[in-house]
Amino acid sequence: MASTQAQILVASNRGPISYTTDETGTLKAKRGGGGLVSGLSAIGPEAGALWVCSALGDGDREAVRRGVGEEGVRMLDIPADVHADAYNGVANSVLWFVHHMLYQTPLEPAFDAEFRRQWASFETYNRAFADALAEEAAQGAAVLVQDYHLTLVPRMLRELRPDLRIGHFSHTPWAPPEYFRLLPDDIAAQLLGGILGADRAAFLTQRWADAFTDCCHAVLGPGIPSGTRIGVHGLGADADFLRKRSREGDVDERMDALREQIGVAPDGGARKAIVRVDRTELSKNIVRGLLAYRHLLEEQPSWRERVVHVALAYPSRQDLAVYRDYMAEVRRLADEINSQYGTPGWTPVLLHLKDDFARSLAAYRLADVALVNPIRDGMNLVAKEMPVVSDEGCVLVLSREAGAYEELGEDAIVVNPYDVVGTAAALHEALTMPLDERAERTKRLAAGATALPPAQWFLDQLNALRAAG
Repeated sequence: MASTQAQILVASNRGPISYTTDETGTLKAKRGGGGLVSGLSAIGPEAGALWVCSALGDGDREAVRRGVGEEGVRMLDIPADVHADAYNGVANSVLWFVHHMLYQTPLEPAFDAEFRRQWASFETYNRAFADALAEEAAQGAAVLVQDYHLTLVPRMLRELRPDLRIGHFSHTPWAPPEYFRLLPDDIAAQLLGGILGADRAAFLTQRWADAFTDCCHAVLGPGIPSGTRIGVHGLGADADFLRKRSREGDVDERMDALREQIGVAPDGGARKAIVRVDRTELSKNIVRGLLAYRHLLEEQPSWRERVVHVALAYPSRQDLAVYRDYMAEVRRLADEINSQYGTPGWTPVLLHLKDDFARSLAAYRLADVALVNPIRDGMNLVAKEMPVVSDEGCVLVLSREAGAYEELGEDAIVVNPYDVVGTAAALHEALTMPLDERAERTKRLAAGATALPPAQWFLDQLNALRAAG
């Protein structure tokens, strides 16, 4: 069980550990990764830190009920139906869609009685976090609340524990006022007011921070936010970890397998590889990326049999029908391109739908071109990771709507994510870029990508929160 009176607390929907049960009922623990895990490790065990998270599956809930846990972690057994309403019904189906501007507005959203019922669950879910943090925090402790799932927590926690230093960090983009105001007026005000309960609200880029401030002015009135400091911390790639991990044996094996699948050009030379690595998330724009690749093959037939699009599109939110439909469209379009252009010795699109981190790193290493074309993205770490890991250097084709554009745009080929023809032209430019220019760009991209690695990113947030006042 977690100890009480923590000096540093982190709150997020997903925690650093998850549990499953085997056929005998034995609980098995699995450690997670990511920026927060790396960041917390930077402060050391003596710092008295506690991570408050939600039990996400049956194994997690069973662990909570048995009193099984890890020191420094408190997992909340929020009822499964409440969590489903809050997580899928509101966070992923409404807030994510608003901030990534994904709605087909002639048909959606329609904020009806069912939405209001789910919103009540979202409030209950946020209240459970606020109550746990209030219970566990030492006097004057620092609390770092993470992401759009827990937007209401800072205000709730402030009311319970006015002595705490509270920060909120948004990992997503923030919608501009005209789109944010699709939300019912009272809900929009509650979301903004929730974050304004924090001493400090932080974002991945200045663009998202400015959008939040603009929404506060539009919804709540001039002068808001007056008591909340606004900050920016652009999460970077963990270069040391990536470079070490990408040289391990299982990655070499995946590279050999990918090279065999890519094959060689008719003249015996190496084929070029356009690589994308994404969750099959609506905002990642995988379908338009495939359309752009098809346009490249149509308009530049000299690339046929000389290039392969390696598309690693891993499942995301498959419990939502719209995501299942999107993955089906990705698969259908890849099959169509292969049927239209493929030859006995060349498969134009290598589509992999099973998550495999070693294969992702292998693809990073062999990429000639990195395609990162999201409709909208808070940051996009793939854009930062590929130049760091690439063996021979790669050209980054980057959407101007990715948060990473602010830091990397100068050394990338920048695209409008909706412009299929323009993206195809960018791919052609990337494939034909001289090797010396490509290498120089990659060096600069890697330097920019690693400017604020996860441990420093976390410490910067913590130090800024402690300094706010």
